[in-house]
Amino acid sequence: MSGVLDLLAESTFISSIPRFVAPILLAAQGGALCQRAGVFNIALEGKMLGAAFAAVAASYATQSAVIGVLAAVLTGALAGLVFAVVSVWKRADSIVVSIALNLLISGLTAFALRAVFGVKGAFDDPRIAALTAFDVPLLADVPLLGPLFTDQTALVWLSVAVTALMHVFLFHHPWGLRLRGVGENPLAARSMGVSVTRAQTGALIVCGVLCGLAGAQLSIGAVSLFVEDMVAGRGWIAVVAVMLAVAHPWGVALVALLFGTVDSLSFRIQGVGAPQQFTEMLPYLATLIALILAALKRKHDHQDRSSQVSRHE
Repeated sequence: MSGVLDLLAESTFISSIPRFVAPILLAAQGGALCQRAGVFNIALEGKMLGAAFAAVAASYATQSAVIGVLAAVLTGALAGLVFAVVSVWKRADSIVVSIALNLLISGLTAFALRAVFGVKGAFDDPRIAALTAFDVPLLADVPLLGPLFTDQTALVWLSVAVTALMHVFLFHHPWGLRLRGVGENPLAARSMGVSVTRAQTGALIVCGVLCGLAGAQLSIGAVSLFVEDMVAGRGWIAVVAVMLAVAHPWGVALVALLFGTVDSLSFRIQGVGAPQQFTEMLPYLATLIALILAALKRKHDHQDRSSQVSRHE
């Protein structure tokens, strides 16, 4: 027990938390945007995976991390556009489209790994350009919290900025208000002259861009390699974050912080002799517990409302 507590106090553990939170947070904000637009999008996992591969391939070919990020963003946006064409334009079931996209990208990246790089399982090469990590001046010297601002990539701080921008967009910008109207009552929005198809397509493409940034952070931010299915369920955890936070940007950020911290902890406690199988299940165990608690809270709130109605009657 003391060994685990010592790990929690280490500056290396604290500084690792933002690197685990950022991919979940970026993807979850994209999922929240889709949820607000009335699109049930659970293809975050596949979009992140495709973007992670594109980031590695482009940075390897050009030795430029910036081009790697751009390739990841374009890949995510393309996946979002494909989703929009099939689900929004052609009216296919969004759940079926999401699952198909996840499976398709998983298979394509595994195939491309063999076809492009001639390897199986993982691709690691010193010519892969990784994102540069840096310290935030002044904040890095703050006691206890200083490690959070140490040795982080630009995408980590971009994820925080995206959260703030998402809040402003959804609750204070006319376009964001229209987008919420599309999600809440598409018929009323259409009667006001708002194009439901255009709004949902835009939300899906922006979601793809954010998933692209999340994939780039995973493959050339936190590390500089690509492994088959390296997203490892983080896209699904992002979906859960959207559900638990009811697609509110700051709520999504808090849930992503929780899951990212547990994800980071699962790697760290391997150093005190915990079985690998146990540490790998911790993020999913935390997700399951959070879902159960949320369901119990909703049930309790529903019972309270029912009792209040019965008393008034």
